[in-house]
Amino acid sequence: MPFHGVLPHRQHLFQPEPLHDIGVNDTHAWRLNPEHRHVYDKLQLALAQGLQAAPCDVDPLSLGIDAATPLFVKPITNLLGMSLDAQATTAGDLASGRTQCAPGCFWGEYLVGDHTSTDCLILAGKVLWFAHTQGAAEKDKQRPIYWHIGVRLPALEPLLRDLIQAQLPGYTGLCNVEMIGGKVIEMHLRGFNGFFDFYGAHFVPAWVELVDKRVWHGLESVREGYVYSLFGEGELPADYTDIAAVHGVKVVPDTATRDRIAILYADTLDAAQQVAMRLRGIIRCFPNPSVTNHDT
Repeated sequence: MPFHGVLPHRQHLFQPEPLHDIGVNDTHAWRLNPEHRHVYDKLQLALAQGLQAAPCDVDPLSLGIDAATPLFVKPITNLLGMSLDAQATTAGDLASGRTQCAPGCFWGEYLVGDHTSTDCLILAGKVLWFAHTQGAAEKDKQRPIYWHIGVRLPALEPLLRDLIQAQLPGYTGLCNVEMIGGKVIEMHLRGFNGFFDFYGAHFVPAWVELVDKRVWHGLESVREGYVYSLFGEGELPADYTDIAAVHGVKVVPDTATRDRIAILYADTLDAAQQVAMRLRGIIRCFPNPSVTNHDT
């Protein structure tokens, strides 16, 4: 039985093949996990945490929310780009119709604080291993320009353990949890596989053994690094690998995301920024990132 949803240029990471089917993107993870797919409902996740939220046709003013209160609008469930068409607004603009809210979306509290992404290996609802990543404050269309891999976030771990025990009883495998300011904004029944390069050679075998045999021998800590996105439209120069190699950076063209040209993998932020600056100067088609504190 194979991994499902692996992009061709990532195949080398997903070895050995499991005996059981494992989804590595949201479409396949949802399909293969009928008992636990409820975590993809972001409205219910918000309500379960006591956050103010409701489907878009519920007037926030009718719930006593002040018109000036910042809110965030996004799809309740969207497996192909979890927060495509998300937007910031206020309760007043939403109530008056100045902010258009598409069918299938909801509004919720506009969260501020650190944007984190954590991959968790889980056995029967119990978290065995964490891989924490922190998003940059600099954003492009609400998406962090880069992610810092291998950060230590011990304060979040009790929250994550309780959340997963409550939401995923009986689940075994990999789960990703995105948070802002310590509040969950999204859960996924897969990992953030763009970060797997930093997880070490034993990660995938340990994950497969956990799913197939319910056996856990432990894993080393994740090494630090950076995953840096070159957002925009255009084509990389022919010598992009040579440009990146000078700084010890790996560049992977992105053919799956409509407005991201490439992904840079680097051991240091400075190296990633140096390569990004050089490539931007050649491509000359990148938008200016806007700084915000919300989710992708």
